[in-house]
Amino acid sequence: MRAYNFSAGPSTLPLDVLKEAQRDLLDFANTGMSVTEISHRNKAFSQIVEEGESLLRELLQIPDDYAVLFVQGGASTQFAAVPLNLMHNGKADYVVTGNFAKKAFEEGKIYGDAACVASSADQTYTYIPDLTQIPFRKGTDYVHICSNNTIFGTRYIDFPQTETPLVADMSSEILSREIDVRRFGVIYAGAQKNLAPAGVTLVIAKRSLIQNPLGICPTMLQWKVQDENGSLYNTPPCFSIYVAVLVLRKLKQMGGIAAINEINEYKAGLLYDFIDNSKFYTNNVVKKYRSIMNVPFVTPNAELDDAFLKGAAKEGLVSLKGHRLVGGMRASIYNAMPVEGVKSLIGYMKKFEKDNA
Repeated sequence: MRAYNFSAGPSTLPLDVLKEAQRDLLDFANTGMSVTEISHRNKAFSQIVEEGESLLRELLQIPDDYAVLFVQGGASTQFAAVPLNLMHNGKADYVVTGNFAKKAFEEGKIYGDAACVASSADQTYTYIPDLTQIPFRKGTDYVHICSNNTIFGTRYIDFPQTETPLVADMSSEILSREIDVRRFGVIYAGAQKNLAPAGVTLVIAKRSLIQNPLGICPTMLQWKVQDENGSLYNTPPCFSIYVAVLVLRKLKQMGGIAAINEINEYKAGLLYDFIDNSKFYTNNVVKKYRSIMNVPFVTPNAELDDAFLKGAAKEGLVSLKGHRLVGGMRASIYNAMPVEGVKSLIGYMKKFEKDNA
């Protein structure tokens, strides 16, 4: 029996996608080669890249004047790629709402005058600052946010209005809810949450912003170069891109972003409602800003947390341990986590509470 994998990433993938990938491990598209062996210059694979871009444009309604790129290095590499491609005036504003937003900010400071204009660190990142009252600086190249906080379990409900391009790390919520891509100059996301195995990173960038990367920007990090070469400047993470296409096909078949968002809201609602009506479990995030992808919670003490995790693993509920910065538990309920998985978790939580309250 397959476990219900609540890992924050690499995360669970749809079972039918895994089965299709399993078949293609031996013979991909009648080439007589594994999908892991085929050259990225092979027509069969270049068609995969083209289909991936086409599906993303359709599902996210990405305008033609935006590049859609499959790159390497994870979102953490994009922390540097953002200033190296955009920081022409040497000035950018960052909103720090968690660990990864902070890392992006620290990386930005290496390349110019990066300022933290708002932060929720004062309350352990349990809310999103009200950015309608934030005086973004004049003359900046961009404003950077992290739209969903994987570790602390918050998300933006509304995105800020900015005079300069808005850049968003959407790694842990990409494709989970409808967004207006035109509100952003750049969106980037590591694939290992909602899209594919670790290895590929998605970048969606307005082409007019990426024509003049900084002179010190390495060629591999130049979005313009990746765009001009159709994400095939060098050997890309072929298998991850291939699986991403399978996931995108499935998402389209399910009814697209609106359909999966409805399911995600339902799953998160079930779990939060149970936690809120329990006297045993606690979620400390301000309700308005709760993530529907990552749900942290604790029992009354650390010893019970440990017992909870051990018992959950025996029930096939795995990867529930909270991040070391937070402790407790964290249920990451990304697109591929079925409703049945969340219900199974709640069933175990009920039993554990009854036995230990």
